[in-house]
Amino acid sequence: MTDHEPSASRGTGLTRREFIHAAAAAGAAVALTAHSRRGLGANERLGVGFIGVGGRGHAHLDYVHWLKTQGNEPVDIVAVCDVYRPRLSRAAEGYGAKAYMDHCELLADPKVDVVCIATPDHLHGYQAIDALKAGKHVYCEKPVTHWRQFDLLKQLADVAGQSKGVFQLGTQAMSDGAWHQMKQLVKDGAIGKPLFGETGFFRVGDWGERGMPVDDSNATPGKDLNWAAFLGDAPQREFSVDRFFRWRLFEDYAGGPATDLYPHCLTQVVDILGVTFPKTVVATGGIHRYEYELREVPDTFNLLADYPEKVTISVLGTQGNEFQGTTLRGSGQRVPILRGWDGALTIQDKDIVLFYPAEAKKEHKRFPIEHDEDMIEHWKNFLSCCRSGDKKTYSPADLAYYVQTALIMASLAWRQGKVAKFDPTSQRIVL
Repeated sequence: MTDHEPSASRGTGLTRREFIHAAAAAGAAVALTAHSRRGLGANERLGVGFIGVGGRGHAHLDYVHWLKTQGNEPVDIVAVCDVYRPRLSRAAEGYGAKAYMDHCELLADPKVDVVCIATPDHLHGYQAIDALKAGKHVYCEKPVTHWRQFDLLKQLADVAGQSKGVFQLGTQAMSDGAWHQMKQLVKDGAIGKPLFGETGFFRVGDWGERGMPVDDSNATPGKDLNWAAFLGDAPQREFSVDRFFRWRLFEDYAGGPATDLYPHCLTQVVDILGVTFPKTVVATGGIHRYEYELREVPDTFNLLADYPEKVTISVLGTQGNEFQGTTLRGSGQRVPILRGWDGALTIQDKDIVLFYPAEAKKEHKRFPIEHDEDMIEHWKNFLSCCRSGDKKTYSPADLAYYVQTALIMASLAWRQGKVAKFDPTSQRIVL
């Protein structure tokens, strides 16, 4: 949303955005008071509102609908929001939900307890902050912010830390039992002092020109398409159906594999190894396969991050080839290898395998993986935490902060051809 909208009333001196924020805060106060009186029980019904109902948002609508109708989850789809009315109307009619074109109006709806954010990258942070301040629990699609929004990322981390609201990032791979088992093994000293983590993501497909079709080539800004709201804090541009419908192609709104895919494979490695902010990050890559006029973001991206704990993490990947060279876990996600002074962990078939390369005679150990990645389980974990007030979801705000900092550092390092450094005292990125 833009902060330069006409005043709702000359007498109030408030912009329309400020007025709606005030209304959202008032509605949240009522909702929070009600919750504090009765408490949230394990079986209490939660009303979910969806901000962004395009491809990914529609998938989340399906997940929550399944949870309600077949998963015995006490949850209701109560509201949907989108800046494109035809898309909004389809979702509202399909799920019997109230329709809003402004996310602040959805946040003012007292029936909304939980918000699912599935908008373009550059809008995530603002909408998540608004939702937490409005007293809502937040499920936010990755990346948590755009690659140029480090200050916003810090602000969101602060708000999430102070809020009573529960936050979960849409890195559904974190529902995989393998990562929780590996984290415990590392914590128990299975590999000795952590030294190196390597991971990656390999796929075929650009998701821009072919993967994001233009819904209506004749679409124009107006009452049915809020172009200003779509732009948010991005540079002001003339309207383009490609920019609006195929936003993943453009640097203003997306970042290529680094921010679109790598949250899925880096999050668990950061979590397992117990690191936080990198000390330095370098990156290479570019447009190596999908060379056409519209595309601005890379299709191939590689990064190395050194951490103060004397741990290095590498993330390699391309959207031009899907061969893994090892066991595939997730859609295109390369199985990580975690190395320590005394051993190494990886996955073979359905087992976690602990190797002792420095001691050839020591027998390797295998641990059956308890359960696979499950999108429904990721949602169930989130909803359970919303009811209990437990902020340690599978993918909480502090972990999202650490991971996105590394990915922003990599994105800036690649774009400027420099080494990105992190100042832990001021929590600033220095190039």
